[in-house]
Amino acid sequence: MRKIIHGTDQPLTLAVFARPEPGHGEVLIRVAAAGVNRPDLTQRAGFYPPPPGAPETLGLEVSGVIESVGPGVTRWHEGDEVCALLAGGGYATYAIAHQGSVLPVPKGVSLEHAAGLPETVFTVWANVFESGALKAGETLLVHGGASGIGTTAIQMAKAHGARVFATAGDESKARLCEQLGATRGINYRSEDFEAVMRDEGGADVVLDMVGGEYVQKNLNLLKDHGRCVMIAFLKGPQADINLMRLMLKRLTLTGSTLRARSNEEKARIAQAVEANVWPWIAAGKVKPIIDSTFPLAEAEQAHARLQGGAHAGKVLLIASD
Repeated sequence: MRKIIHGTDQPLTLAVFARPEPGHGEVLIRVAAAGVNRPDLTQRAGFYPPPPGAPETLGLEVSGVIESVGPGVTRWHEGDEVCALLAGGGYATYAIAHQGSVLPVPKGVSLEHAAGLPETVFTVWANVFESGALKAGETLLVHGGASGIGTTAIQMAKAHGARVFATAGDESKARLCEQLGATRGINYRSEDFEAVMRDEGGADVVLDMVGGEYVQKNLNLLKDHGRCVMIAFLKGPQADINLMRLMLKRLTLTGSTLRARSNEEKARIAQAVEANVWPWIAAGKVKPIIDSTFPLAEAEQAHARLQGGAHAGKVLLIASD
């Protein structure tokens, strides 16, 4: 098999290694495509090590065809077209996935584009719908609305019957958010999203991947009993906040990561995603928004695309031989 190897301050390079064999409860996937995500950039920089036992290779989601299955696997069979959440190892021509983190490619999505689903859909479900407890009729504010996570959150919340607002870095991205179902895309470079949301009556749930000074603004704009869920810190993990807002409005400020969760927890999320989100996809209410694709050998250029911030939607690596 071929896979991308990396080192701090070193270019990404493609190398040849022995193909892995699936263990108990695992499947081996012949990778069609792999999603490129910001945690990959963070791991490459040396700040996000994989959990114990996970591959050192980058890549948290793939799509492809099951090549073989390990002992104890009952649902999946050789030849099944699937997408999967991984703890690592996606930037390769073959990847190992735990059976509980594997899902069928949903109806209406190509095999390659399905690689843009697992990391985003699992993240949005676990944070917006579980931790944030978003209800139909409530208002959600999504920061980074044109990102892979953002474009997915907008569509899923809209399909759920929520009212959605989203921040983005330019007018074209703000309009994309509206095309995907947001009531309004807010250009944070020219507008104060806190003032906009205050005029709109506030938000019940905020999905924040920015951090920094956004945290206080989120607390300010949330309605009573509102929930703010943190999933990343593009402006850093430190924030100076007034906790009185939290107390007076009885707010919930929480956060989570996905990668280090147990196989059992990921399997539980996968079941919820298949039961709730896959029907939305089949109905055309949710789809992966693909910004660009790169051959596996051009992973360096794919990272540059993501790092530069001009992308809208998912960046994918195509792993076909």
